[in-house]
Amino acid sequence: MRDFQKPGRSAVYGERGMVATSHPFASREAALVLTEGGSAADAAIAAAAVLCVAEPQMTGIGGDCFWIHADAAGAVLACNGSGRTPRGADASWYARHNITALEPWSAHAVTIPGAVDAWCRLHAAKGRLPLARLLAPAIRLAEEGCIVHPRVALDWAFFRDRVARNPAARAAFTKDGASLRAGDRFANPALGATLRIIAAQGRAAFYAGSVAANLTALLRNEGGLHTEEDFAAQESEFVEPIRTTYRDHTILECPPNGQGMAALIALNILAQYDLAGTKTGEALRTHLFAEATKLAYAERNAWCADPGFADGPLAQRLSAAHARELASQIDPRRAMTAPKPAAIAHRDTVYLAVVDRDLNAVSFINSIFHGFGSGLFDPKTGVLLHNRGLGFCFDPQHPNAIGAAKRPMHTIIPGFAFDSLARPWMPFGVMGGQYQASGHAQFIVHVVERGLDPQQAIEQPRSFAFDGSLEVESGFDAGVLSELAGFGHKLRPAAEPIGGAQAIQIDHARGILIAGSDPRKDGLAIGL
Repeated sequence: MRDFQKPGRSAVYGERGMVATSHPFASREAALVLTEGGSAADAAIAAAAVLCVAEPQMTGIGGDCFWIHADAAGAVLACNGSGRTPRGADASWYARHNITALEPWSAHAVTIPGAVDAWCRLHAAKGRLPLARLLAPAIRLAEEGCIVHPRVALDWAFFRDRVARNPAARAAFTKDGASLRAGDRFANPALGATLRIIAAQGRAAFYAGSVAANLTALLRNEGGLHTEEDFAAQESEFVEPIRTTYRDHTILECPPNGQGMAALIALNILAQYDLAGTKTGEALRTHLFAEATKLAYAERNAWCADPGFADGPLAQRLSAAHARELASQIDPRRAMTAPKPAAIAHRDTVYLAVVDRDLNAVSFINSIFHGFGSGLFDPKTGVLLHNRGLGFCFDPQHPNAIGAAKRPMHTIIPGFAFDSLARPWMPFGVMGGQYQASGHAQFIVHVVERGLDPQQAIEQPRSFAFDGSLEVESGFDAGVLSELAGFGHKLRPAAEPIGGAQAIQIDHARGILIAGSDPRKDGLAIGL
């Protein structure tokens, strides 16, 4: 039980369905879908579409999507909705043109967006209501305007320079060059029109016809290698989740090219320690989080890539023996030198979780990567394109080297936990780009090891060992920070809140749902 004399949120309880998203409009519309008999999949799609309008700096149909679905019996279906490079984007082309790195705003950083195809895969497999019903709220908000909420406004100002580079984006996402403020109304009627076509025609509306032609023309005009055939060829992939056991719970992640394996490696390392014991205070626990993150991310950076191009030693890397070997490198009282990170900063995404009345559950994540993605905006379709190609490297010997029709190492990861009786227990996710894998591990420790409810676990102060320093939120006590500095950590105050999380726990014994929604965002959980 939380201390009601201190600031914070209570966990939300329900029994006939639950939604948790980063924006109140998305949570509202998802809850309405559930009350109409829609499935968890239906509600997730409705929420994701609303977020594309309400949080354009974080997500959109010009980005990618991953999801994990589990039904009450424990059957799991997972989808990798990440996009590929154009077929003309082979490594030799970049070598001939002396390109050894990608700029965030470059058309070369834009892989074919995979989100719409992933949504339609989910709807075809698990949906109940018509797609037109699910996209209607987003269409209305796009055409009539959506009120900007406080955290969205904070991000809008923080990333204003990204849209200022592109005349079409500047016209769409600023008011006379100024970022929108909380309470302003933002509309994108062209996006509403595109969503209408998708509602009527499904995935073909995005990957063929006028939408694909317009996006291809935009990218080609910016020097990209994209073709309409590249759009038509984009397909999501159903995947078998990778997993580990943390204490007596099974934790599922999507396999590479996503970084979920880093979360599992970190949990395997942390399992070597008693993180709930009375001798493990906040400073030591945070130190161990940092050291496990460094080791797990070094593994990720070395070989996480599109499995169609590189066959990494996944089973060995997720083994208990390998975790013990890694953990042996940790000094409980001294910070190690941080391994060199991948050349991508932690960026921007939306995550949502839904459980319906039949206990079908969805863990769902959608992203345009950097704030406002590439900043390349098509005013004809209302689509803002992501820059996920920044996840590639240019070392030709590396498994994640850029290449034709290839998916980059991906940061967005939905998580799912099963209980000790192998029952679906908790869809969860932590937004925040590179931080996500570390955030997953920290969140699971707080819930499974320390016994916190989802809301309490989400509200714990966050830290992230990144680029040679330990980024820390303002929620840490001065004494804890002093101890961490004494361990040798180079502390760096977080410029923004670190990530954002949503989670829904299924209490099978009592027949109830318990949810948490991150106060670092504008959203909330709604129980039915």
